[in-house]
Amino acid sequence: MKNTMRAIYFIALKDMRAYYFKPPNISWGMLFPLVFILAFYLRHPVGFVQLIPGLLCLSLLFSTTSMEAIVITFERMTGTLERLMLYPVSVTVILSGKIAGGAFFGLTVTTAMLLGLSFIFPLKISNPVVFISSMVISSFTFSALGAFVSVTVKQVFEAQTLANLFRFPMIFLSGVFVPVSDLPATVKPLAYLMPLTYSIDCIKTSLGYRPEIFHPVESLMVLLLFALVFLGLSVRILKGRMS
Repeated sequence: MKNTMRAIYFIALKDMRAYYFKPPNISWGMLFPLVFILAFYLRHPVGFVQLIPGLLCLSLLFSTTSMEAIVITFERMTGTLERLMLYPVSVTVILSGKIAGGAFFGLTVTTAMLLGLSFIFPLKISNPVVFISSMVISSFTFSALGAFVSVTVKQVFEAQTLANLFRFPMIFLSGVFVPVSDLPATVKPLAYLMPLTYSIDCIKTSLGYRPEIFHPVESLMVLLLFALVFLGLSVRILKGRMS
């Protein structure tokens, strides 16, 4: 276990130094959610505070999946990932390290956004344990989604296209701008199949709102299940492509 955690740590550290923490990447991770913040604040400044939980989750989603899909796909194209697999570590450990790197990057970008918003809007975290747990588990879940996207394609542009296929429906169906309870009955079942739905519900609960779907602990368990499913599928697909 100690060697496994050590390998995950150094793989994540390598990715963060080589790819993530570059000024263009940091700005991209914040750009899309900031555009949404500006657009909806100008449209409805009075009720904007209610959108903050969803916007924080959007920041996590886009900052993790965007870079995760690019990094793994790029390393597969250049042969770097194959060289990494020559080391005495399993595919699961390699992908876990890459997911951890993407999750840390997403947390860093979203924390910076949160600090900026807290200077402008009144934010009171009523349950810090649920808030921190939601942020951390959500970041790993979304990063695992990015890893799943990256191993199913061959080119970087294909990874971005496929990632958007997952992300954009979540923006409008997961409760970012419209509560899940207010969605039409025909599309509401889709919301329960999206990890962003449970992430937003947890963050809202930690900020003092009533849970809309499950108790926070149950929502966090669902997010963990999503993360494990994405990781398992990624490992299986990558092994098949590398064999």
